[in-house]
Amino acid sequence: MVETVTLLLFEVFEKISKASTKKEKIELLKKYNSSALLNILKGTFDDSIEWLLPDGSPPYTPAEAHNAASNLMRKYDQFKYFVKGGSGNNLLPIKRETMFIGMLETIHPKDAEIVTNMIKRISPAKGITKALVKEVFPDLIKK
Repeated sequence: MVETVTLLLFEVFEKISKASTKKEKIELLKKYNSSALLNILKGTFDDSIEWLLPDGSPPYTPAEAHNAASNLMRKYDQFKYFVKGGSGNNLLPIKRETMFIGMLETIHPKDAEIVTNMIKRISPAKGITKALVKEVFPDLIKK
């Protein structure tokens, strides 16, 4: 059974990082399964995803943790503007990059870090690997 997520994504990934066994990590991934979580995992580990953003860290000002205007659970659907073949394919690069920075600046700073790490293909949590994601969500990763 999938539980409705009430935690911010960074809190879910912190729980997974603290899990001491593979079994616990799998249980937590299943428990906190959401579209946002799946999008982060796919964006991080699926080599068929090509990001249309510059390499390196984007120049943004993180939101104040206690005062973030939104959260990643509401903003993850904007990822479609940042990938090759997505809705932002025809956007000018500066428009796409401005949208990306705007998204980062409105979400919790720890969620923003997860997103910037996703673009760099860095796992969102200790112990989450491509192999583990494929085991838990076998149809998620194409390549």
